[in-house]
Amino acid sequence: MTDATQTSAQSYAPDPRNDCVEVYVNGAFFPRDKAMVPVFDSGFVLGDGVWEGLRLVKGRLLAVDEHMARLYEGANSIQLDIGMDRQELVEEIWKTLRHNGMEDGVHIRLMISRGVKSTPNQDPRFITGKATIVIVAEYKQPNAVLKARGLKLMTSTVRCSTPDVFDLRLNSHSRLNFIQALIQAINMGADEALMLDDRGFVASCNSTNFFIIRGEELWTSTGATCFNGITRAKVIALWQDTGKTVREKDYTLAESYAADEAFVTGTLGGITPVTMIDGRKVGAGNPGPVTSSIAELYRAYVGD
Repeated sequence: MTDATQTSAQSYAPDPRNDCVEVYVNGAFFPRDKAMVPVFDSGFVLGDGVWEGLRLVKGRLLAVDEHMARLYEGANSIQLDIGMDRQELVEEIWKTLRHNGMEDGVHIRLMISRGVKSTPNQDPRFITGKATIVIVAEYKQPNAVLKARGLKLMTSTVRCSTPDVFDLRLNSHSRLNFIQALIQAINMGADEALMLDDRGFVASCNSTNFFIIRGEELWTSTGATCFNGITRAKVIALWQDTGKTVREKDYTLAESYAADEAFVTGTLGGITPVTMIDGRKVGAGNPGPVTSSIAELYRAYVGD
């Protein structure tokens, strides 16, 4: 990776084993540079599809039931027929892992599009066959340097959409608005974009869910205009299980600037501290003790 990608919130530790990992495409396996879908695939033409990111930790697919529930709910919402039930699809993931001899430290991107179209248009009735299923399994560990120093966020002018515009509970292939937000952040020297909702309250980051800590209270958005994050839900539950307070509420940038600590959550990164927002230090400008406590709870749950 280049130095620039090593500072990304989505960065990871490079692993040469990935050069030999084969990619699953519709039941067959191909080398990375030979894995392809047709140019008329609806995922390529329109971003018409849904996806999931999963982790394999010590032989266990983390939160696989929750991931499948989210995937099938999204597919049902857009009337995409995956062509197999949840158990069958999970078995295809395991088949991919067995094929590549993978047992631990793996991040999996499961991508499903509506399938190949007879012509590039929006109408789903022009599909010519079954859904396209791609499974990319890679050895991935979060960037330890980035976790140690914390993320720098910049508030984007691009807003998170409301469900009547585009429901972010759908893990859609289309991510152009988030890419736009991230480009703004990158151009301003930040690692990730902080995004507001349509009323100006803090909603999410472009690829992760956002939390602030005030005292020992954990604050996050209501969830109306952010990703339906599985790690987000687990962190909320873990902190509540300790008897501590979690507030899912509307809150402002000013309240974020005044937070004692902040962090983001995601499938690959787990818990990543945030140490700067819009050029302002968060707390002391270092990863804080409460964030560390929450990260320890999450690590114990994961079994890393």
